[in-house]
Amino acid sequence: MAQAHSRIGMIDPDQAEGNVKILFDAVTAMLGRVPHSYRVLAQSPLVAMMLVPFNAVLQRQGAGSLLPTRLKEMVVIKTSQVNGCRY
Repeated sequence: MAQAHSRIGMIDPDQAEGNVKILFDAVTAMLGRVPHSYRVLAQSPLVAMMLVPFNAVLQRQGAGSLLPTRLKEMVVIKTSQVNGCRY
């Protein structure tokens, strides 16, 4: 028997208010956009805000990271390609 799966909705950056707007502004400053993952995480803004610094270390140079940003971006692109991502 097939089981139905529900999805958690994404918050539109244009509709963001309060803490979610602050979160989206920070993510946009770091990544240049608000990825889908953060649009879903925004359902729990406090948790999402705690992940921003962690994500910054993973994706950007500095803040304790040893790998250069260029290498990290190549890993993201290759991983997306291997997983068949459209973006």
